[in-house]
Amino acid sequence: MEEIRLVETRAKGVYWDGERLLTRNSTPGSRVYGERLFVFEGVEYREWSPSRSKLGAYLRLGGLRSPFKEDSRVLYLGAASGTTASHVADIVRNGTVYCVEISPRSFRDLVKVCEGRRNMVPILGDATKPQDFTFLVERVDIVYQDIAQKNQAAIFAKALRAFGSRSGMLSLKARSEDVTREPKEIFEEARSQLTKEGFEVLDVMDLEPFEKDHAMIVVRA
Repeated sequence: MEEIRLVETRAKGVYWDGERLLTRNSTPGSRVYGERLFVFEGVEYREWSPSRSKLGAYLRLGGLRSPFKEDSRVLYLGAASGTTASHVADIVRNGTVYCVEISPRSFRDLVKVCEGRRNMVPILGDATKPQDFTFLVERVDIVYQDIAQKNQAAIFAKALRAFGSRSGMLSLKARSEDVTREPKEIFEEARSQLTKEGFEVLDVMDLEPFEKDHAMIVVRA
């Protein structure tokens, strides 16, 4: 395994070697999506591909508003097969990531990832119906949402309130809202909507060139 030198970025728990982002592997020797593993000072790290993760893209593009801490409790809506969620789990080493996914096929893959990571909890559920899994999840510090459907900002705001979260990150897919409109108009509309909902919008970043027609929106309650 290749030895490298790292520095921690401004985002807690995220590292940089001059070429790539990495997180400390909470399950040494384990890969989730074929990512490369590296060693620094006897500790194993996983490469975080920005082309496979919207959160990775946001951080690689210089996003500075990561709310994650070592002990954060995170509700991840739209966890899919667990690629990004596994990196979040690396960051919140002493916290918990509640991973909600509606697709049975993706959920099967997600469960396999969670089996090897003690702080990831898989939940088969619909992100639009937080009441269906409030019995499993109480209050969380952060809501992270990555779902492909209409009314993403409204769904996000509902989850933030339902779980008493003070911070959130919304990976917004413009084409899931309206394929006929300019993505930047949709990004600005989501910003305005979240502001009207009473949230402070800290950042809105277009994720080009890693993700087309996507933006990351970071809010604080």
